[in-house]
Amino acid sequence: MQIKVEDPPKIVLKGTPREIGLEHGRQLRQHIHRQLDVYEEMFQYTANMSWDAVRGLAEEFRVASEQNTPDIYAEMQGIAEATGRDILDIVALNCRSEISMGSFSDGCTSLSWKKDDARVLAQNWDWTGMVKENIALMSIEQVGKPKIYMVTEAGIVGKIGFNSSGVGVCLNAIKAHPCISSKVPIHMALRLCLESTSVENAVQAIASLGGIATSAHILVADSTTSLGLELSPLGDVHLRENESGIITHANYFLKNRHVVEPNWAPSSPIRQDRIDQLTSEMVREGIQGDSLTPSLLRETIFSDTSNAPNSICACYEDLNKHRTIRSITLFNIVMILQAYSPEAEVVIGQPGTTEAHSVIKMPWN
Repeated sequence: MQIKVEDPPKIVLKGTPREIGLEHGRQLRQHIHRQLDVYEEMFQYTANMSWDAVRGLAEEFRVASEQNTPDIYAEMQGIAEATGRDILDIVALNCRSEISMGSFSDGCTSLSWKKDDARVLAQNWDWTGMVKENIALMSIEQVGKPKIYMVTEAGIVGKIGFNSSGVGVCLNAIKAHPCISSKVPIHMALRLCLESTSVENAVQAIASLGGIATSAHILVADSTTSLGLELSPLGDVHLRENESGIITHANYFLKNRHVVEPNWAPSSPIRQDRIDQLTSEMVREGIQGDSLTPSLLRETIFSDTSNAPNSICACYEDLNKHRTIRSITLFNIVMILQAYSPEAEVVIGQPGTTEAHSVIKMPWN
């Protein structure tokens, strides 16, 4: 089943953290309420947790976020105020990966590739189709920080995108225990990266707060380098570019052995092998420099349906699964991270299908 999605809203946010949160909440009020409904149902089905129980766990993250990342916390307070929801609802939304403790299921595939004096950073984002109406494109402008452009879920303060300094991030979910609530949640770690001026600065920003609360892979790049951050509360491993200037990743750790990871996503090694195969073929064909375009990557890699349903492009839902865990490709993003003029192209829906809408350029303003 293919999902057709209207182009998401483009939200322009600027000011103090509270002002940014208030405007976020005002413009996406309806979307945020829908998101909370989605995750209430998802927690109930996947983890047998009531929303009251979710909020109870969110209190631990609220306390840590207020202390560790006060600006991000103030932004979440603004979202809560503008939407008429309690702060714990918004914290729960932003810490859903940590609170779920690996109960959710997704299947993203990410890539970075050296391109002359730049880096190409790209991924398909696969998640439940229930959130398709709540995706938003955001620009965020803050005093003393790079301007952010990201694709996110309504109400979530940090996700996939890049900034005016040419720093970009992609995300692959990883399921592994433990979770330590005093550390930085995934989506807040992504926001810290998006507020950074270099890959090195992003790595330091997360480390300075004690590291990440639960396991994840963040692929971070700027114009000069890429790093695959295999992060866990018990220790990190950084993946470097191979001899062709490439890093690829799916939803399992390639080298991090600090945590024990269950075999939760059968598609993940299949997608990893496939993207490695496709990039190797492109290298042998001499693809590099100006030929390494967003459209080429969409056509050759991110629209690939080989091994379906365990494919890079998840082009239909498994109707035998509960609707909260039917994973499908909801968007593709390809970023060109040049030092002075970073840009991206986003396709909503499955790239390479007639259901996907036109290419959205970022920045748009």
